[in-house]
Amino acid sequence: MATIHRPRRGSLAFSPRKRAKSEVPRIRSWSEGEKPMMAGFAGYKAGMTHVMMIDDRPKSLTEGMEISVPVSVLEVPPMSVAAVRVYEKYNGGLRPAGEAWAESLSPDLSRALTVPQKSRGATLEVLQSMLEQMVDLRVIAYTNPRLVTGIPKKVPDVMEMPITGGSIAEQFELAQGLLGQQVPVTNVFNLGDLVDVSAVTKGKGTQGPVKRWGIAVQKRKHARTGKKRHVGNLGPWHPARVSWRVPQLGQTGYHQRTEYNKRIMLIGQNGSEIDPDGGFPGYGSVRNQFVLLKGTLPGPVKRLVRMKHATRPGMDFVKGPDLISVSKESKQGV
Repeated sequence: MATIHRPRRGSLAFSPRKRAKSEVPRIRSWSEGEKPMMAGFAGYKAGMTHVMMIDDRPKSLTEGMEISVPVSVLEVPPMSVAAVRVYEKYNGGLRPAGEAWAESLSPDLSRALTVPQKSRGATLEVLQSMLEQMVDLRVIAYTNPRLVTGIPKKVPDVMEMPITGGSIAEQFELAQGLLGQQVPVTNVFNLGDLVDVSAVTKGKGTQGPVKRWGIAVQKRKHARTGKKRHVGNLGPWHPARVSWRVPQLGQTGYHQRTEYNKRIMLIGQNGSEIDPDGGFPGYGSVRNQFVLLKGTLPGPVKRLVRMKHATRPGMDFVKGPDLISVSKESKQGV
């Protein structure tokens, strides 16, 4: 009997599809630069608009012509550095060897974690004496959502940010200067950079296998049991259990996803440059520094989005994009 080859019913991509543990995405790999710098940044998704620009993609059919490009808007107030943490090798991996906390911290930070009071870990002098045995250096940074008018939350989002590039001594010197300071996005990214963005997608609750996995709705003759939107077969009698590969209902959305090679189209200081008439739907007006990224981003508006330098850049642009204008037309509909 001839074997029938066809695509499987439903994609197994991103399995298991369970809820994300935290809205602060976890990043496992970072790109290394030539000079020491904070490797990433975080902002809040405000919405989308479009820009008019001169197409600078090599060998494009519209190269040199004016084109419309969709962009996502991120509001990126300065991030504060709360602590410096160093790591040492241990049992085939890494473990924290010490950390030094800043003296002045935002009062809101105590709502996100228990801030050390009597003893703020080690001092910077102690950490500096340990640098020869250290293999990694990171800072504990947090956002300042109180500066953002578009989101009601006031609890900061706390995350680790590596210091990459240069020697460990140069990284420590940079981290020492950042401790207790507010870091703007311009210290991390430049116009035209390619970045990878990570965020938690829109949550859709419990959904059936058709929407969750993309299987086909059963045909008329196949749905005599009245179950058109079920999988046709749960599997063989033996082994006497249902395999995890069988598409079934369950949690849909609210998964961490990463999109690669998003180009920074514009870094602005004042949101009035891009605010549409009536503000962004569900968000309002942008009041702080902002970043325009080409294309779409995961998650709904007000969702935290983490950015890092692209780990596998797909195209090397000579210069920043040549923007003509940013659309400020109302997004509220007619």
